[in-house]
Formats: sequence, structure tokens, C-alpha cells
Amino acid sequence: MKKQVTLSRRVVLFLGGLFLCWPLYRFIKHKVPKKPKIEEISGTLQNNLFLTRDDYIIFSAEDALWAVTRNCTHLGCRLNFKEKESILECPCHQSRFSVHGEVIRGPAKEPLTRYLVERTEKPSTFLVTLQ
Repeated sequence: MKKQVTLSRRVVLFLGGLFLCWPLYRFIKHKVPKKPKIEEISGTLQNNLFLTRDDYIIFSAEDALWAVTRNCTHLGCRLNFKEKESILECPCHQSRFSVHGEVIRGPAKEPLTRYLVERTEKPSTFLVTLQ
């Protein structure tokens, strides 16, 4: 009888300790979300289709604007835009991506990061929201 009471006390104390540690665990694991970085870019779209920057490429089609990163998701090499084929290609291992960032051919398996792009009131000026 005494062993049974001691065991149930231990279980209650253990569960109570876990219950009390939950707020501490939530506090330690909490991460403050990053504020998006907004860049103002000036330049004209080449052939009214794209604008190349070091870290991303802005694309335009049917009144839609978007940007994709120029870093390959395989090993991080800088992608080149092949205008004739309308693809992004990695010079390291020849992964290919569509202008929307989808993988066309590997070894890359993950799509490219897309960024929101907006036109400003100034002509040939864009706001790119990087996250």
C-alpha cells in the first residue's frame, strides 16, 4: 500500500513539474519574427520583362511583378538568367529554374525564394520586399 502511494505521488510531482516548466519552455523557444526588408530599386526592365540585380531578378508579365533570388537552392551558386530560353541556370551543377522559381531540372530540389515587388509612383522605380 505504501509503495503504491509513493509511486502515485512521484507521478503527480513529475507531471506537476512538467506543467510548471511549460511556460519556461515556451519562453526559451520563442522567436521574434523578422521585419521584412524593403529595397527601393531604380531601373528599367530589359525588354519590358526583367531587371537583374546582384541578389535577385525582377520579372514582369501581364501586369504582374515578382522577384526570385539568384542563389541556387542546391549549393548557393549565383544563377544566370538565359533570356532566350526564359530560365535561370546554375553554373555549378546546371540546375534549372523557371522564372517563377520552380525547379525544372536538378540536382536542386527546392524552389527559389520569391519576393513581392510593387511599382512606385516614380517611373522605373520598384519596391522589393525581402524576407
